[in-house]
Amino acid sequence: MTAHGQPGRPSYPHVHQVNVSDGGIPKYPVPEAMVGFNGLSGDQQHNRKLHGGPERAVCIYSHDLIERLQNEGHVIEAGSSGENLTLRGLAWEKLCPGSRLRVGPEVYLEISSYCEPCKLNSRWFHDGDITRILQETNPGWSRLYARVLAGGVVRPGDAVELEEPAHESVSECFGKAVR
Repeated sequence: MTAHGQPGRPSYPHVHQVNVSDGGIPKYPVPEAMVGFNGLSGDQQHNRKLHGGPERAVCIYSHDLIERLQNEGHVIEAGSSGENLTLRGLAWEKLCPGSRLRVGPEVYLEISSYCEPCKLNSRWFHDGDITRILQETNPGWSRLYARVLAGGVVRPGDAVELEEPAHESVSECFGKAVR
């Protein structure tokens, strides 16, 4: 039994799932991926104006938030909203642009921006309301884009560490983002 009270789940913040696709959503789980400065190996985007590139190389989301959305009746799953890394056990409310994450032994990411949901994500929400994961409407529920400061292989179970300075709350992050 782990600290989260569930067998097999690490008690530390970690990668729950690594996701890629040949373009669009959903993204599907893979056992590992190489993270480079332009994203994950095996991952493609249909619209390169809105997705991908060095400032949006990796999209991340919280599995803890996905579970809360599921409890509200939404059919969202890990990878379905287009995130490359589904993370578990991380203090999501402390993440905002400028936050840095160590992922596994090699990967080092810096949050570059909040990820505005694409209209294609409406299928995961029982009311089609994608603003449920929009930072401006629901602070602390957004997916995040990250730039890659150091690449490497990432796998489910890899530890994730938020490096200081961490922000005390999403309101502090949100205030910083709109100034």
